[in-house]
Amino acid sequence: MVLNIGQSGEFEKLGIPLFAEAVPAGFPSPATDYCERKLDLNELCVQHPAATYFVRAQGDSMVEAGIFSGDVLVVDRSISAVHGDIVIACVNGELMVKRLEMDPKLRLVAMNPLHASIDIPDETDLEIFGVVTTVVHHLRKP
Repeated sequence: MVLNIGQSGEFEKLGIPLFAEAVPAGFPSPATDYCERKLDLNELCVQHPAATYFVRAQGDSMVEAGIFSGDVLVVDRSISAVHGDIVIACVNGELMVKRLEMDPKLRLVAMNPLHASIDIPDETDLEIFGVVTTVVHHLRKP
């Protein structure tokens, strides 16, 4: 089975103002109009353009990881997955996004108590298609 889940390559730069002043999430502070520099979202979200692709999440199994249905996941294929990473995995031909656990046993963990984790016995066909590095989701529907 061949799965084409993303296209890699160089990305067009998109400069958006990055203001020097951080915005507190607690008590308000006076705003500043000083723009530190232009921020390219690709620069912020993509470390390895040739090995990066985007995929849209579906379902609610990863809500406790801050991943919601419809979110865009930035996935880097050049990163070797380690214990605790959120990964795009293919288990017996089925694609999914889950947290990778390697100790005490290999399994893919849902980040929602309503969903079961998936133990990966030795005979299971598991392929990791990359590590999720960034999640983009809307707070207000466009």
